[in-house]
Amino acid sequence: MMCEAGIWTMPKPLKPKSPPADSPPHVALLVETSLASGRDILQGIARYVREHDPWLLYHQARSLEDKLPAWLKGWKGHGIIARVQTPAMARAIARTGLPVVDVLGVIEDKGFPLVHVDNEAIGILAAHHLLELGLRHFAYLGIRGENWSEARQQAFSHAVSKHGCTVTVRNEPRHEMDDESWEVHQTRLAHWLSSLPRPIGIMVCSDQRGSQLLDACRRANLRVPEEVAVIGVDNDEPLCNVCNPPLTSVLPGHTQTGYAAAAMLDHLMHGTKCPKKITLVPPVKIITRHSTDTLAVEDETVSLALCLIREHASNRMRIDDIAAKIGVSRSVLQRRFRASLGRTINDELIHHRLKVAQQLLLETRLSLPEIAERAGFQHAEYMASVFRSRLSATPAGFRRQNKQSSLLI
Repeated sequence: MMCEAGIWTMPKPLKPKSPPADSPPHVALLVETSLASGRDILQGIARYVREHDPWLLYHQARSLEDKLPAWLKGWKGHGIIARVQTPAMARAIARTGLPVVDVLGVIEDKGFPLVHVDNEAIGILAAHHLLELGLRHFAYLGIRGENWSEARQQAFSHAVSKHGCTVTVRNEPRHEMDDESWEVHQTRLAHWLSSLPRPIGIMVCSDQRGSQLLDACRRANLRVPEEVAVIGVDNDEPLCNVCNPPLTSVLPGHTQTGYAAAAMLDHLMHGTKCPKKITLVPPVKIITRHSTDTLAVEDETVSLALCLIREHASNRMRIDDIAAKIGVSRSVLQRRFRASLGRTINDELIHHRLKVAQQLLLETRLSLPEIAERAGFQHAEYMASVFRSRLSATPAGFRRQNKQSSLLI
């Protein structure tokens, strides 16, 4: 059954039955809209409702720490899906006497079935991503006293320890930024970063903390990702993309969580009992962006070349330009680059131009010649040749296929 802890199966659609009371059921969604995780949960709930019998949904824009809406007291509905944040909130929801599914999991022993992302699996996935970069030093930035952050940290540390490495952990109070100035906090964070060995891979408990960490890296004059590779959680796209550089993030499965929670509540409203256990939803994948687009390289000359390539590949920078900026000959640079990475500088230039082209194809309506120009290719025909040889697709085909796939997520 889908309620068993640690086991994820897509719930089977219910057979048509009479609704528990009025038709359609009235369901309250006490889920925040201020965070990407909450918005993704709402999307999953919406998808379930579209695929099954309609519900009347009671919902309003809210943050995770907002009080319960006044209308909930005495509300005559049929069920509730909530991100239960405090014991007081849990008690108030329990007093309604309605079926409830929690999708947060920070309050224990409240008696509600819980559907939640698998924080341990998230930590393990992030660790494996950073380990694959060849890194040997690791750190974790979390929030003190938050069980989901602690679970991610413990799993991350354990996964890293299997490879003979240790993790430096820094946990900050949730409201530390409210109690002191931004400058004071960021200066302290930059000082911590400067004390760490490099190159280093850092997991941040959420994308919100990731943006703070990347700002602190700039203050400490640390190059990202060459010296510090950073991965967050939640794939909050606006936040990840406004970071400098854009933040790699774990897509944790909140949309699937919302869908599973709606399916569970549907069963509960039809009188099906569910064991009071946790349903864990595994993470979907890593969304890789610039903040981890690196390999651990001991050769400082090669590391500087990689940095220049990432920053200027789309400006048609040539190998001679890179060598001149670093202050070595072209032949020396090519030899050291191949020795460190097993590929040529030209391969790396094409790789980064291809990534820029892929991003522009998916995120803009620019024509193929315009995309080729912005990505650093000499012309659209050459870009098409690279796509066919490396992706077995044309640029137009890549755009069409991946935009269609994104609609299904």
